[in-house]
Amino acid sequence: MENKIQQRLQKLRKLMKKRKLSAFIFPSTDPHQGEYIPDHWKGREWISGFDGSAGTAVVTLKSAALWTDSRYFIAAEEQLKGTDYVLMKERVEGTPTISEWLSNEFKGCEDINVGINGSLCSNIYATELIWDLRDRGDFYVHTDFDPLEEIWNDRPSIPKNKIEIQPLQYAGETVASKLARIRKALAEQQADGILVSALDEIAWVLNLRGSDVHCNPVFVSYLLIEATKATLFIDHDKLTTEVQSYLEKEQIGTRDYDEMLLALPEYDGEALLVNSEEMSHKVYNAINCRRAVAGTSPIPEMKAVKNETEIEGFKRAMIRDGVAMVKFLKWLKPAVEAGGQTEISLEKKLTSLRAEQDLFRGISFDSIVGYEAHGAIVHYEATPQTDIPVEPHGLVLIDSGAQYQDGTTDITRTIALGDITDEQRHIYTLVLKGHIQLDLCKFPDGACGSQIDAFARQAMWREGYNFMHGTGHGVGSYLNVHEGPHQIRMEWRPAPLHAGMTVTDEPGIYLAGKFGVRIENTLYIKPYKKTDFGTFLQFESLTLAPIDTAPIDFDLLTAEEVEWLNRYHARVYETLSPHLSEEERAWLAENTAAVKL
Repeated sequence: MENKIQQRLQKLRKLMKKRKLSAFIFPSTDPHQGEYIPDHWKGREWISGFDGSAGTAVVTLKSAALWTDSRYFIAAEEQLKGTDYVLMKERVEGTPTISEWLSNEFKGCEDINVGINGSLCSNIYATELIWDLRDRGDFYVHTDFDPLEEIWNDRPSIPKNKIEIQPLQYAGETVASKLARIRKALAEQQADGILVSALDEIAWVLNLRGSDVHCNPVFVSYLLIEATKATLFIDHDKLTTEVQSYLEKEQIGTRDYDEMLLALPEYDGEALLVNSEEMSHKVYNAINCRRAVAGTSPIPEMKAVKNETEIEGFKRAMIRDGVAMVKFLKWLKPAVEAGGQTEISLEKKLTSLRAEQDLFRGISFDSIVGYEAHGAIVHYEATPQTDIPVEPHGLVLIDSGAQYQDGTTDITRTIALGDITDEQRHIYTLVLKGHIQLDLCKFPDGACGSQIDAFARQAMWREGYNFMHGTGHGVGSYLNVHEGPHQIRMEWRPAPLHAGMTVTDEPGIYLAGKFGVRIENTLYIKPYKKTDFGTFLQFESLTLAPIDTAPIDFDLLTAEEVEWLNRYHARVYETLSPHLSEEERAWLAENTAAVKL
């Protein structure tokens, strides 16, 4: 890999010299600003060798650096070995920003030309970069060039997979109803149109699903919603006869994907809603600014609040997923004790059990199975090179999920496979306390995730522990497993929480080189009570699977926390047992038995 990356850097630098570029920036995004992207746009991964979902690579004629967050520090360090790249740890004191680093690299230089593909980065990112570099020296940013078109010889093509209809029995709301709500919300912002570029938003609005992005049932396209019509820009090879008829019936016009930029100047409405964070720099600059109004798309919040049909679908999907998890957990310890199991074999077993369930459409993200020290790597993914035997002692962390046609699942369990240390027991219990306390939280309608994040961290904070990833993210309804705009995290995220939203509860503690612990359920936000002080909300766990009680130090749990654990386990048994064999029911009864202090 190292030689490959160095060869690619040589080819890039040769082209940069030809184009008189001093540096080139490779973001992780695609034209649709997605977190997960088709292989065609994985340029940052191709040029650096780092395969995490978040990061930015910067290459000069003599040096290179890669910025990523704490989820990937350990993995990135390993993957960048033997290359020119220096790891830049985001949000760690002393780490320079990209602009600061470039300014230092070119101190005293004049006429410094920096390139970035304007069709990939958001307009706000490009604009802030341009002004920041201008303030630091004689920098010029060029946004109209993609070097990968010339040097990535075997570059994957943009996917042309067929799309399918998501039936109303799972979607719960018609396309016409969604468009009417969107148009009303646009009118409230003095706009009469919007270009939708986020792939999960397009899939949601049109009640369609695809397979263009690994683990995410979306399809590459744009959707232009106007006052009296809507147009889907898509490769027509992706449309079956059934889908074409469906779109005609829903009065959705179609044009070729590549015609979108031509259509924007033709927009004849009064005002097109634009958002610098959601739109690529190239698309933003193709809009007639005299007919643009700055605003926030109403679609993410609409999509985040699930209707009754979607919530019922989630609950059904969670039952099937819970059955698969019970089968897996029952199998796990005896299989490990028998020997021959590895991280990859555990992942394959769990996926095979999910695949037996009705409406299974695939995994919702690449499973994380981290045994002992690998569990401390937050987004670890076992490969043939890193795969290790799993032995009957210590902890294994398993973060996994599935796409079912009626719901998306995301669950983490950390399991004691035999003897564990006192330190492991202590850490496991602190994480469990955080998980329970967040689940128990009651809060006013409209509070944001940043305001309740501390519930998950207070027990570990008291002992000087913390985790740097978010505590919770939204989950799509047979859509992307990561969904916004709401989040639960330390950093300020003002998106309000409302009844009907789904969100994960996943605190963790990771001791590098030792082990990691994370416990995660997907929750549903529902009404709690109304008082003179307003409407209050609460959480209900959608995830149904036993939490391992073997590693718990019960002396650290409060009576309320034990009561929560017993109540949760009783619901798990009551809901799942009718779907299990007698032997599986017996195992589940034993592993969800009430704890008495």
